[in-house]
Amino acid sequence: MLGFMKLHNYFRSSASFRVRIALALKQLPYEYVAVHIARGDHKLPAFSELSADQLVPLLEDGDIRLSQSMAIIEYLDETHPSPALLPADALGRARVRALAQCIACETHPLNNLRVLKYLVRELKADEETKNTWYRHWVREGLLSFERQLAQQPPARYCWGDTPTLADCCLVPQIFNGQRFNCDFSGLPRTMAVFDACMQLGAFQQAQPSACPDFEA
Repeated sequence: MLGFMKLHNYFRSSASFRVRIALALKQLPYEYVAVHIARGDHKLPAFSELSADQLVPLLEDGDIRLSQSMAIIEYLDETHPSPALLPADALGRARVRALAQCIACETHPLNNLRVLKYLVRELKADEETKNTWYRHWVREGLLSFERQLAQQPPARYCWGDTPTLADCCLVPQIFNGQRFNCDFSGLPRTMAVFDACMQLGAFQQAQPSACPDFEA
């Protein structure tokens, strides 16, 4: 049964940020539930009993619980279809999903918090080694993203003149890359899309600094 939505998330989680953008673009109200993953709160019974994979974000929609940001966003797009975050045509949807997965499946998994913690705690990487790892894989991912954009007709956003699932994924990755002083040179289309997105109220509303659990 559908109902008022709750989003369990963490302000700095890029996967959570993706879903906040989607909710804001669709102007869907929800309760913000903070889960401090840097502190390990996602492992505590209060959350782990809700989330089988013990990861944020977790969306509660009435009796429904959904994990994984990409699945959540597509669920929102199907249950609240306007404005659409995927194109109407099959090829367009495939192109947008490819861009989104370039970030969500190829780039972000190498750089999320649990991977960085493993590098430090288990593999004994020092801070500079960890940051070099982070910057390398973000750079590689964004270069791939730029090459994909370059094969497409010019557009204001990742695909066409309205934001899509791909923009929901790109913007959080740029935000996190900025925290680690990543190199964004030679990415003209990618950064132009980022700048265009950040002119929209939905992206501003969803950004980490606007979250109630934000920490500088």
